[in-house]
Amino acid sequence: MRLAIVGVTGLVGGTILRVLDERAIAIEELGAFASRERAEPLAYRGRTWPVRAAGTNALRDGRFDVVFFASSEDASAELAEACIAGGALVIDNSATFRMRPGVPLIVPEVNAAALRPEHRIFPVANCSAILLCVALAPLVRVAGLRSIRVATYQAVSGAGRAGFAALEREERAAFSVLGDDSSGAGRAQTPSPFPAPIFRNVVPTDGEFDAGGNTREECKLAAETRKILSLPGLHVAATTVRVPVLRAHAEAVFLETERDTSVGELGRELTNADGVAFHRHGIVTPRDAEGDDRVHVARLRAEDGSRRHFQLWLVGDQLRKGAATNAVQILELLSGNGMLSQQSAAAS
Repeated sequence: MRLAIVGVTGLVGGTILRVLDERAIAIEELGAFASRERAEPLAYRGRTWPVRAAGTNALRDGRFDVVFFASSEDASAELAEACIAGGALVIDNSATFRMRPGVPLIVPEVNAAALRPEHRIFPVANCSAILLCVALAPLVRVAGLRSIRVATYQAVSGAGRAGFAALEREERAAFSVLGDDSSGAGRAQTPSPFPAPIFRNVVPTDGEFDAGGNTREECKLAAETRKILSLPGLHVAATTVRVPVLRAHAEAVFLETERDTSVGELGRELTNADGVAFHRHGIVTPRDAEGDDRVHVARLRAEDGSRRHFQLWLVGDQLRKGAATNAVQILELLSGNGMLSQQSAAAS
């Protein structure tokens, strides 16, 4: 397979490389692209690959069967359709194409059947929506779903390297001693991606507010959840919160089913669901989910004995299942459906 990654030097790009390796995806040629050319090549699988500046000409020449985008929305908007014109399939981790009509929003454990031979671009959903839908899909199958209310507790990795840097910088400053410049005094500091301090704090916003007081992240979570679950009328209310956790998101979910059910029945569905680790007893924390591709679900319970109102807690690795792993799973799905072989044949 001839494969390219735009944003290969970023957190998600690097995690895609790691997941490709873990899942033994055969790669004949690797195109490594970043926002600018790098002097240092990328070392991967015993070879070195030049890191080139992402541009239309380099990506439209038909050299690649698949191009991953792990960069900005601007890069995807500018370059993704050029890749498609050059004959590549595109798997895009940005929000650029997620809600475009006719474009599937695939979480393989949930809606693999949404894939069609005519599709050429495959957005990777919002990280919180992916985790939420993996947990909810088994419940939808057994009892339907009328409404959900969710509060997310999102790791700093969702803001990329800048998020890691901001938390590290604030930690250093808090624990530095008088006269110690380990806080970074005197060195250039990048602006924090968060609107308030993140260390020993929680920040109940992620982006600009709309006229109704919702953030863009909250709107994405609601709209994408409806699309992934194929429930356009689903009531979704969300509050997204940034917390000083490194790389795993958590969500507190309050749901109403369409039909009567029970904790026992829902628990059995979660136990048998692909991509879910169900904890019938005890708790699970973001640290437990780091490096894991599963969505961990715990604290499933009914509200005051109700047979339609339930609560649960979930955690999942934002960089893996929330981004890179889901992207590679889409690649595997394309391969399993024969779309990659068709693509290679067309290119040759």
